[in-house]
Amino acid sequence: MKRSRPPSRTRPSARTGSRPRSRSRSRSLNVRALVALAVMAASVAIALTMPVRLGLDLRGGTQIVLETKSTDTTKADREATDRTVEVLRGRIDALGVAEPTIVRSGENRVVVELPGVQDPKQAADVLGRTAQLTVHSVLGPAEKPADAAEGKTEAAKDGERVLPDESGQSLRLKDATLTGQDVKGADARFDQQGGAGWHVTVDFKDSGGDRWAQVTGEAACHPAGDPQRRVAIVLDNKIISSPQVDPSVACGAGITGGSTQITGSFDDAEARELALLVKGGALPVPVETIEQRTIGATLGDEAINAGAWAAVIGTALTALFIIVVYRLMGALATVALLCYGLISYAALAAVGATLTLPGLAGFVLAIGMAVDANVLVFERAREEQAARTRPSTRSALTAGFRSAFSAIADSNITTLIAAALLFFLASGPVKGFGVTLGIGVLASMVSALVITRVLAEFAASRPAVFRRPRITGISSTGPVRDALLRRNPFLMRRPRRWLAASLVVLVVAGSGILVRGLNFGIEFTGGRLIEYSTATQVDPERARDALADAGFPRAVVQSSGDGDLTVRTEELTDAEAATVTKAVAKLGGETEKVRDELIGPSLGEELRRDALIALGLALAAQLAYLAARFRLLFGTAAVGALAHDVVILVGVFAWLGKPIDGVFLAALLTVIGYSVNDSVVLFDRVRELLGKERKTPFDRLTNDAILQTLPRTVNTGMGAVLILASLAILADDSLTDFALALLIGVVVGTYSSVFTASPLAVELHGRDAGTRPARRGCGKGRGTAKPGKPDRQTPARRTERQEVP
Repeated sequence: MKRSRPPSRTRPSARTGSRPRSRSRSRSLNVRALVALAVMAASVAIALTMPVRLGLDLRGGTQIVLETKSTDTTKADREATDRTVEVLRGRIDALGVAEPTIVRSGENRVVVELPGVQDPKQAADVLGRTAQLTVHSVLGPAEKPADAAEGKTEAAKDGERVLPDESGQSLRLKDATLTGQDVKGADARFDQQGGAGWHVTVDFKDSGGDRWAQVTGEAACHPAGDPQRRVAIVLDNKIISSPQVDPSVACGAGITGGSTQITGSFDDAEARELALLVKGGALPVPVETIEQRTIGATLGDEAINAGAWAAVIGTALTALFIIVVYRLMGALATVALLCYGLISYAALAAVGATLTLPGLAGFVLAIGMAVDANVLVFERAREEQAARTRPSTRSALTAGFRSAFSAIADSNITTLIAAALLFFLASGPVKGFGVTLGIGVLASMVSALVITRVLAEFAASRPAVFRRPRITGISSTGPVRDALLRRNPFLMRRPRRWLAASLVVLVVAGSGILVRGLNFGIEFTGGRLIEYSTATQVDPERARDALADAGFPRAVVQSSGDGDLTVRTEELTDAEAATVTKAVAKLGGETEKVRDELIGPSLGEELRRDALIALGLALAAQLAYLAARFRLLFGTAAVGALAHDVVILVGVFAWLGKPIDGVFLAALLTVIGYSVNDSVVLFDRVRELLGKERKTPFDRLTNDAILQTLPRTVNTGMGAVLILASLAILADDSLTDFALALLIGVVVGTYSSVFTASPLAVELHGRDAGTRPARRGCGKGRGTAKPGKPDRQTPARRTERQEVP
């Protein structure tokens, strides 16, 4: 009996060995729980104290009408006004106003609509300043102080002018040595060490830096205290700073480095305003504010309520689907998704983003797409659970999070790269989309990798759950995976057939662009703006319905000022304009046209060019990242599938005659992110299988990766489709095209990741290996030797060796 004791001594040792692992696991869970609580507490605090600004379509805003004025050298024609629009757009972006509308009206007017502006007067002042920056050498004190007060130029001396400095002393200034064209950038900064307070640092371009050194070098040749040792910095005919050149600067050497500081009695707001004016550049012609008023929302209450109900129903259907498929884990994922919604909302409020109706729909869609990370984890946990001899739900979940992390990280990083480039390089609504996209990606990662993991591991460690593993939803592999395992189809047997089918679809859809052309919306083409004053006030909602019945379903109708009505449409003939007037008169009685002008596009040429450059660089950066993380082959296949999706979506809209407008642009950018995610998840699995099965032919590996990731693809797609179908069926017409574009994108993106990106990768890999992909030994009845000829499989083995990367 005593001999039986040694085994009993080994058991406590095993238990004590497991205790450190258990304590470490518990410590990690506690850390994640604290992080999750901190994030949620901060999100609740921000959501309660900082409301999100609503866009022009949801709440309206402030309308400012500016008129350009001719000068002695520049005429305020259409071209000059269009250049003014682009400068104003840069100033508005710097002001922090998101989703504005800026259009040219007529030949020399600019209509600016700003949502949620706290101080419209300050915005009008900033927009109306010409911001002509010049730098002058000081020739000495002026002999005619009276002229200085009026900023007159002395005609007797070429290029000279007389202006008062900061203290009121009149100075004679030489002709400008530098202008705003020489400025590369400007920033407002606070000098804590020197005690100078707020100042503006101005950086000059290369040639400007040389001229700055020249003008300061000439001033340094005069003795200290001499007015000619000063350099005057003038903004809009007013000296804002005229500092003495430091005594340490040698005569003729000047201040090098290509930068200077504008100092003065600035507070933080004044310094930031001056910096954005200098950085944004001067207006090509002066502008004058001729009108400022409040405008109503472009969408009615019914449209907003319909969109909100569609969002609620779509989200509920997605949650129900996840709960049915993954049971307890699905319910916990739904809780995490609600937390994701709160985190995203708080982040949008914190950065001062403006929420529009398409943005709201995209935000709801992001909730459906955020399901992707949870589905990835749960499907990997199912695989781990099925592969273990003595499965444990918690250990399977831990392995699932660990295995799915690379796919989640790679897919989200590629999207973050695109979001960052859109934010830094684009402007207007495309820049705003980059902000929303980046916030959504980061929030989804926090939701899936922190909140879902805390909830799932806590639930899996409960004794009641441990005794009933079936309620977790990950104890079985699921019906989709079971059906695939039973049939084991070899989809990549003939990859060129799939590529041919994709090419046919691509040609059919893309031909719509050539045959039908693209129906660009008013944001791209401009149109007509008509403002009416009616005897009785007209409800914009009724006016929209009346104009839709009259044949103008895309007319934008807003209340304007004190009871006026503004109608914005595509270009109209005189007969069509008369029809619009008649429809409004039926509702408002006696009707008078207050304004009737042609307007330019709100998405101007420069904005479109910047958006295309940003998008092109984003795709190139994604390709480079995928090439570095995977291989150039995978990156090329993913970007090829993405181009396939974009052309098909644009082509289908061309065949249907749907408008290509700002809403479609947002949908297109969303589809691009969705398509890349699908391909990255698939190729991440291919990379994993390549490390485990190096002798398996590449086409078989790719086929196995498709079958293993297909359940995730189906479940993620269903989550997105349920929300989009709700938006398409229940929402207002303004969101129908948005939902339709995304539905097409989701379906095509799901198809292309499997049947375009994968076959393309197989074909490219076969060319890299110098042969067609192996087809022997990879399926039923394939690669078998004929009787009496056992050496017939030797070429297959040679091909397999060539397939190993």
